[in-house]
Amino acid sequence: MTQFYMNMKKYIFRFIVLSLISIFALTFTVSAIQKKSVTPTKAHLNWSDSEIGVLIHFDLQVFEPTYNFRKDWNYHPDLSIFNPKELDTDQWIRAAKSMGATYAVLVAKHCSGFSLWPTKAHPYSVKNTPWRNGQGDILKDFMASCKKFGLKPGIYASTTANGYLRVDNPGKVVSHNPEEQKKYNEIVKMQLTELWSQYGELFEVWFDGGVLPPEKGGFDVLSLLKKYQPKSLAFQGPYGYENNIRWVGNENGVAPYPCWARADSTTSATGVIQIKGLNGNPEGMFWCPGESDFPLRKNSSFQGGWFWHKDQDNTLRSLADLSDRYDKSVGRNTNMLLGIVVDDRGLVPEADVKLLGEFGQLIKSRFSNMVGQSQGKGNNFVVSFPHPQEVNCVVISEDISKGERIRKYVLEGEKDSKWMKISDGLSVGHKRIENFTKDTFTKIRLSVTENVGTPIIKSLQCYYSNN
Repeated sequence: MTQFYMNMKKYIFRFIVLSLISIFALTFTVSAIQKKSVTPTKAHLNWSDSEIGVLIHFDLQVFEPTYNFRKDWNYHPDLSIFNPKELDTDQWIRAAKSMGATYAVLVAKHCSGFSLWPTKAHPYSVKNTPWRNGQGDILKDFMASCKKFGLKPGIYASTTANGYLRVDNPGKVVSHNPEEQKKYNEIVKMQLTELWSQYGELFEVWFDGGVLPPEKGGFDVLSLLKKYQPKSLAFQGPYGYENNIRWVGNENGVAPYPCWARADSTTSATGVIQIKGLNGNPEGMFWCPGESDFPLRKNSSFQGGWFWHKDQDNTLRSLADLSDRYDKSVGRNTNMLLGIVVDDRGLVPEADVKLLGEFGQLIKSRFSNMVGQSQGKGNNFVVSFPHPQEVNCVVISEDISKGERIRKYVLEGEKDSKWMKISDGLSVGHKRIENFTKDTFTKIRLSVTENVGTPIIKSLQCYYSNN
């Protein structure tokens, strides 16, 4: 019997060891597959290359600035106040293009519930206003202007809040009545169907605050999105959508650093509460890059500087402020989405137009004097100058079609035959901008000190700028 038990112990021990080896091998294989397979879709790649967009707000608050849908759920501004007689979407998009924007997102329906297109879902829209005798369609005009000036169009349509229909975050009727919730879900479905099926292909759709999933009382937004706009990017889109992008945790246009395109989830919080630490995860299961949104006008009042208010031209950001936020959004592996207001005439104010144009010229100027570049595969990249060269900016870009492979790097400059450290970092991704005090170098070297797979540098560009 003793021998029998000894044999049994050996058998059990071997079984356990083999099982552990199998589990380890399986875990390693799954991990390896996961690391290899989490890469951007074609839509993601196109979006990252687009870098700069605008978010255009226009609603009843422009005509009745004291309106706050949460103060009185039974009060809704009268539609007779909406009559922007000089409305010109061409002027909006020209202004956006002058700042270097490649795409524009129109807020077709914000939290008031008022709709900028003649929706059939309810009467609270442009079709019952004095503007163009109720025959106008701002969304249609916007799409035509985007096509005319070569900007890719997007639509913002909040599903989580609606003053007119008495709905608040995260998309539930304030009465908590199941029948009212069902009716609201049908209205949302009808409006999104109109927006996504009647106006052409969209570059991006915006869900401010995410989407209430069916299991929590919402409706199946995912299926509808895949049916009508399967190629669009979705900001805080429904779970399971392959082209999702995420919020960076604030409305200041500042991405956290490091900021990885990969993440453990595809949306976050409510879209309005600032959250720290939304850095993503280089080993995350989803490719879901960040978009850094902020308004051109600084305002801490209700709904911030997103909507126009009279006599607030003094709240416009400075050029230096905008340039800094460009570096902290585009330069930190996210896109920059700048909020533009439309005034009660239906125009972007002249002061804003002027500033947008100046910002566009500043960015062009900053990156007009490239003094050297390199690219390729490996861990070390050197840019050599024919003679000592002043440099104060280096832009690093990975080939993200293969994923984010760089985990740590060091940037150095050669001066008097000696290498000196300029900076170091973690995330690179689509673009990492390294600014530093100007100095004179004979070479610039990028050394990748930690990586997963062979690093592929799409470009390593050195600049000198007086701006």
